[in-house]
Amino acid sequence: MRPVQIVDLFAGPGGLDVAAEKLGIPTVGVEWDTSACETRRAAGLETVEGDVRDFGPKQFPRADVLAGGPPCQTFTVAGSGAGRRALDDVLSFVKRMVARENIREIKKDLSTMEDERTGLVLEPLRWALEAIDEQGIPYRAIVLEQVPAVLPVWEAYAEALKGEGYSVACGILRTEAYGVPQTRKRAVLIARFGNEKVSLPSPTHRTYRKGVPREEGDAGLAPWRTMADVLDRDSKFFVISNYGTGGDPKARGQRSSSEPSATVTGKISRNRVVSENGSEMPRFTFSEAGRLQTFPSDYPWSGRDISQQIGNAVPPRLGMHIISAALDWNTPSEETLDRIKKWGSTKAHRSSDHNESSTQLFYV
Repeated sequence: MRPVQIVDLFAGPGGLDVAAEKLGIPTVGVEWDTSACETRRAAGLETVEGDVRDFGPKQFPRADVLAGGPPCQTFTVAGSGAGRRALDDVLSFVKRMVARENIREIKKDLSTMEDERTGLVLEPLRWALEAIDEQGIPYRAIVLEQVPAVLPVWEAYAEALKGEGYSVACGILRTEAYGVPQTRKRAVLIARFGNEKVSLPSPTHRTYRKGVPREEGDAGLAPWRTMADVLDRDSKFFVISNYGTGGDPKARGQRSSSEPSATVTGKISRNRVVSENGSEMPRFTFSEAGRLQTFPSDYPWSGRDISQQIGNAVPPRLGMHIISAALDWNTPSEETLDRIKKWGSTKAHRSSDHNESSTQLFYV
């Protein structure tokens, strides 16, 4: 079997790519945000700056794994809600694509949607079907992630991909259950071509429950990780969210350094950090915010809107678990997971664990 190579759609600053590279898998990311591309290039990640709608599998013939995290703003609770209102339309588009309706007509209809970003969630399916129809070589595996509200779309994808010969699993994963020092839910789809059963990665850590000590719970799982576990601050602190809770904008959420972080968003730089006696402390640096997402401490964040780049990214530690499950590899060991603590050169970490290829370009 030829070596694994990943094409990552909507690749952002490189969360999934960091995970793959540390597993020894070459990646190329397609991303249209200039600042995210600046970060990727500073990190040495193979990058194509552009709109995924302008590309397809034929430009990346060496890639045999498809990954993607389409923009989620229209599907989130905090967003305009256009994606939620258009969910039925999106599901109907999935059926039309699987039926091989004229793609130009589908694109024309997509252009009439309330928010054009909603239609971007369908791009990975277009790539998957084109790989089958135009290239004659299905992707070995497909990995998709989004906000929980997109799970019905992934479930529709699952039925579509099963009809194309894939085994599929999808569901909601909690990041702290995989050692990420942050509570965050993601809708994940994993597909593998062939009849072999595919499963979502098994949790390695306990689920966070407020007020419940992390030593309590399933004895077979490790305790959830805290902010203090990954940050170098000398004393205990509290993070006061920029967001209100319970519908009250004045009721700011609060987490202790002895707990996981709340979900890291593009507003993380606005969160206050205070000491035990209530005095103001320096707010999170980009490196610290990145570490709460499990990016390497020395990751070279670049460009503008870095807080937004960090908030939009896939936590690399979660990514390592998802990719390993998609390729039917063993659960990554702590030694392997520890590789993401420092970045350095991408090529230096393309080890011989699973991949013997050189760092070839993916596209023509």
